[in-house]
Amino acid sequence: MRYAKRGRARFTSHRDFSRAFERALVRAQVPMAYSSGFNPHLRISYANASSTGAATEAEYLEIALAAVCDPQAVREALDEALPPGLDVIAVVEATSQSLTDLLQASLWEIDLIVGEPSVVAAAVDAFMARESVEVSRMTKSGLRTFDARAAVIEMAPLEGVRLKLLSLHGTPLVRPDDVVRGLRLVAPELATDQPPLITRIEQGPFVDGRITDPLV
Repeated sequence: MRYAKRGRARFTSHRDFSRAFERALVRAQVPMAYSSGFNPHLRISYANASSTGAATEAEYLEIALAAVCDPQAVREALDEALPPGLDVIAVVEATSQSLTDLLQASLWEIDLIVGEPSVVAAAVDAFMARESVEVSRMTKSGLRTFDARAAVIEMAPLEGVRLKLLSLHGTPLVRPDDVVRGLRLVAPELATDQPPLITRIEQGPFVDGRITDPLV
């Protein structure tokens, strides 16, 4: 299943979305399968969800059903049951291949909000010219430092102060805000308290230099 977070729904956390999605499954009367054990729960598997604050056109998950259903009927019922801004784009029958393994790269658009286009372009060139750009982020296990440059396949200015970013998924996962932090390290004049607006455009297998559809 491919879904999107649009508009103000970009500020929905993964936990908030999962709660809204489970309620939508009930309202849409989707015949869900449950796990076994003492405390059964809905069989839902989320794959590489974006961080809170990022809009996205390409989030993915899998559900297990207790009965055979028409994928298009499931899509329409869930899309109607979800709140505005949370939209189900496509539903297909799952294969035996792991959905998470298929999500190898993402294409992002990043609006830096502030700055001069010429400064942004120079910062992108400086970032891409470096062999490594180390950034730090607080994680569940504490402050972690890693190379933000290693994950970036392509980064280029778009109109104004917007950027296109193509990045590989790895361990640790380099997020777009990590790349923005790296940009501000190589170009301190871009430093600001204003958070960027980040949108995931595509996510899927990375084949022959481009992202392909994981549901095909």
